Amino acid sequence: MAEKITELEQILQHIAKQENFLLSGGAGSGKTYSLVEVLKGIFHLNAVAKIACITYTNVAVKQINDRIRFDNLRVSTIHEFLWENIKAFQKELKSSLISLVKDDKISDSSGEVSGDDFFKDMTIDYKEWRKIKEGVISHDEVLFLAEDMFSKYPKLVDILIDRFDYILIDEYQDTAPQVIAILLEYLQQSKKKNILGFFGDSMQSIYPDTIGDIQKYVDAKIVNEVIKQDNRRNPQLVIDLANQLRSDNVIQKPAEDKNAPNYKILGNIKFLYSDSSDINSIKQTEYFKDWNFSDSTETKELYLTHNLIAPRAGFSELMEIYARDRILEFKREIVQYINDHNIEVDPDATFGEVITQVGLSPTGVKAQFIAANQKLYDEAKNYKFEIFRKIYIDKDQLIGNKKGTEEEERKRGSKRDALIRHLFRIQECIYFYESGKYNEFIRSTGFKVNSVNDKVELKKAIEILNSMKANSIEEVINFADENRIWIKDDKLSEFISNNEYVWNRVKEVKYQDLCNLYDFVEGYLPFSTQHNIKGAEFDNVFVVLDNGRWNDYNFKYLFLGNGTESVLKRTQKIFYVCCTRAKKNLVVFYHKPDAGVVNKAKILFGNENVIKI
Repeated sequence: MAEKITELEQILQHIAKQENFLLSGGAGSGKTYSLVEVLKGIFHLNAVAKIACITYTNVAVKQINDRIRFDNLRVSTIHEFLWENIKAFQKELKSSLISLVKDDKISDSSGEVSGDDFFKDMTIDYKEWRKIKEGVISHDEVLFLAEDMFSKYPKLVDILIDRFDYILIDEYQDTAPQVIAILLEYLQQSKKKNILGFFGDSMQSIYPDTIGDIQKYVDAKIVNEVIKQDNRRNPQLVIDLANQLRSDNVIQKPAEDKNAPNYKILGNIKFLYSDSSDINSIKQTEYFKDWNFSDSTETKELYLTHNLIAPRAGFSELMEIYARDRILEFKREIVQYINDHNIEVDPDATFGEVITQVGLSPTGVKAQFIAANQKLYDEAKNYKFEIFRKIYIDKDQLIGNKKGTEEEERKRGSKRDALIRHLFRIQECIYFYESGKYNEFIRSTGFKVNSVNDKVELKKAIEILNSMKANSIEEVINFADENRIWIKDDKLSEFISNNEYVWNRVKEVKYQDLCNLYDFVEGYLPFSTQHNIKGAEFDNVFVVLDNGRWNDYNFKYLFLGNGTESVLKRTQKIFYVCCTRAKKNLVVFYHKPDAGVVNKAKILFGNENVIKI
């Protein structure tokens, strides 16, 4: 019998034939390890090969750079890669930017960008923020500009191919469609040739506005697929479950390697259901007897939305403000109505006067919220409309957009607003002190330590601050400022000035809510959303199946196989990602399932593993 050819050998054969390739591997297959091995293989064949390796996050960039370094290897995020390859072509950049603004594909909120020579005396620059009229673009604009430029200017395609003999894309399923168009449409039209390599898993495509898969290019023989079957993470029972959830031709098996973490581990899976929705009671049953929910590195409890986590993690009040302020929702409805009907509004009018002018009344949940918060509504109506209309908040400004380390967030920005960032810095000072990380604590605080007496004062101040969890957020901010632990800076002052309505709500919240939020975001609690858990692994994983009134997902559809195809696929993938985080034990809970759901669960989990409690 012929010896089985490895995935690496298959990829090197495609490279030898100058063919593009795709390595498809399920969860826990070690795709990043394979990417590094392919890099080594390329350099073994050609030590001066010029290679670009593009990936999804700064964390992944660091991970790859830590594993392998060569002079001609350039590892970067997708946005950095695109910007590096278009920024020098300012004439073309300006032309594309004007064109995309005209076509409303890039928004110019100023309304001032017009004429082909508008950017003539500027240099287009890429920042964390966007100010189109000043020639400053951000993440989203880089994607649109790059695609437009590569589609219009074949010379850019040829230059890119000349720059890199190989372009490897990690976690390809998470890339934007514009990136795939550049690589697999426009580059393929050139007479020049380089080799493209894709690494990823279409079943783990769980973020919106990403390509998901490149199957059409595989079918068209533009890309050659290599399947990686080994799984080095999950126990046998989890692998068996995961294989049933997949909708492609990737079927995994445990790695035949004694050094693999999952070697010869059977594991444990359970599907629990109950008429009770009391999760704390469920966690007291025998099925969790050896689980340590206080160890967030070992055990995770997964929910679909932050709204489902907030009451369990203890930051409900802040979530209520940032995610469910129906007065601001009503305000957006008013603004939309004004724009749609070209209504002239007096610049000095209050929000209440504008409501009267347009003649709209809140309905549904907005009306219910306002009826329960009449004092807050009366306050809102007194704000000058021109200021109030600009206030915008959502849960991302509370939770953030954490894909890298906290240090990276500071360098590259965060979706958290200035108020929450300020509070996080205060809590970070407290955390460092409580953890005995005194050097980090001294570096973090704004307090200047010049003497022993300064240290005594600082110790006293931080201990008082640490005891203020029952105080209001405003009191904590003021105390931290007065004692120079973290001063009130211009960013905070500007936020309060521009968002007085939000500040008036947040400042009254108990600081404990913020402490709980901080612990959740930093991963010190066992809770996580099902989206944020991708790429991680834990000994014990508890998945709570609750749609949380999010219509994009439906776990009932998942088990019954009905509903819209897009919702079904989305739910199937998120469930796959959740289940495949488990290294030893997986428990799934469903509240009041239909008989059909239970019957399907028995097929997936096995009769003996489906239990009513």
